[in-house]
Amino acid sequence: MQDQSIKFHSRFFAIIAIVGWFAVLLQLYLIILNRVASLLETIVRFFSFFTIQSNILVALCFTFLWLKPKSKWGLFFSKPKNTTAITLYIIIVGLVYNAILRFLWAPTGSQKVVDELLHLVIPVLVFVFWIVFVPKKELEFKNIFPWLIFPSVYLVYTLVRGAFFSFYPYPFVNVTVLGYSKVLLNSFFMLLAFLFFGTLLIGIGKMKRVNSK
Repeated sequence: MQDQSIKFHSRFFAIIAIVGWFAVLLQLYLIILNRVASLLETIVRFFSFFTIQSNILVALCFTFLWLKPKSKWGLFFSKPKNTTAITLYIIIVGLVYNAILRFLWAPTGSQKVVDELLHLVIPVLVFVFWIVFVPKKELEFKNIFPWLIFPSVYLVYTLVRGAFFSFYPYPFVNVTVLGYSKVLLNSFFMLLAFLFFGTLLIGIGKMKRVNSK
């Protein structure tokens, strides 16, 4: 039974890792193919999307869990607080896209496929994995604040780079259109979203812990 469980885990890891890398690489190919800036600038812009950074984190996490679970990075990604942080980031990616950004454009063909993978399929797969497999007894509410470092650094990077290159990856942080006051207010609400859903994940973990007693 234990061998079957390990094989099932491994297959789940493999599916998410393969889908993750496929989606990220296909998006890179498409953005280069349809670029409106230089190749270097296009690649920098590609890696400037929170969606891409989060999906790369997912792909790296599940690749190590699949192929190198006993390695330094495999053990790092297997820690519940780290897996939960990645789950939080990809959940926010899915929620923001499907609640706000989905209605701003209508991709077709390969771009539609990759959009669905990055913003719907992968977030759902990761959340299901988290619900079913991640041990939650070690999660504490104090874990939330370190989880906010990544989105906070990302925000600072986006605003600083945008000031120099006039490129903002998302409309709600576009200072050129909205101004700093509105963008900072939007950013505050985004950080509140991270705080809320991070708290929710830990709350779910604590409820499951109580119910299992």
